[in-house]
Amino acid sequence: MDDGPARKPAGYLVPRGVVDLRGRNGRDVTLSYPSDAAVVVAGLPGSGKSTLLRAWSPAALVVDPRATRASYEARLPGWLPYAVYRPVARLGHLRRLRSEIRGGGPLLVHDCGSRPWMRRWLARTALRAGRPLHMVVLDVGPREALLGQHARRRVTSRRVFAVHRRGLSRLLARVERDGLPAASGIGSLVLFDRGLRDRVTEVRFGGGRT
Repeated sequence: MDDGPARKPAGYLVPRGVVDLRGRNGRDVTLSYPSDAAVVVAGLPGSGKSTLLRAWSPAALVVDPRATRASYEARLPGWLPYAVYRPVARLGHLRRLRSEIRGGGPLLVHDCGSRPWMRRWLARTALRAGRPLHMVVLDVGPREALLGQHARRRVTSRRVFAVHRRGLSRLLARVERDGLPAASGIGSLVLFDRGLRDRVTEVRFGGGRT
């Protein structure tokens, strides 16, 4: 597995291939991507994706499926269960995501990263748009993710959490075993753990194409 990213000054990383930062100590880390990159921030529900995206949002537009859901909730009767219009909301999210990927400028994408079909769809859409696609995975473990859900008062059902847990575990096992296949369409995959998550304080866009 390639965990030797291209380096500028210490703490400044231009990710290529698989960059495993789990268990690393030291100074804060800044990630640098091309100016037109789309970066998927993935991890279990409750792992801290939203917190990280809030910190990074000054650098790029953030596409979050919860924003699409909130838009539908605001327009529909409050008594209507989300399960009724979930398929339409998900389709609306995919349409918006495709539109933003086709547009210009850097992009940050909120996604659990556990669904192979979604990773393939993102890779195809980015390729057609001529965008480099990168991925960041918060590998914090199920216990901490569940604590994070309770802390934010948004608890995912056991079934959905188990599905995401299995999917993400398979992805991590494959990456640790085989690295990042060129056919995946993903230029780099950066792995964080709990210790590093709060020290990746900045992301920058505008470096060379990777």
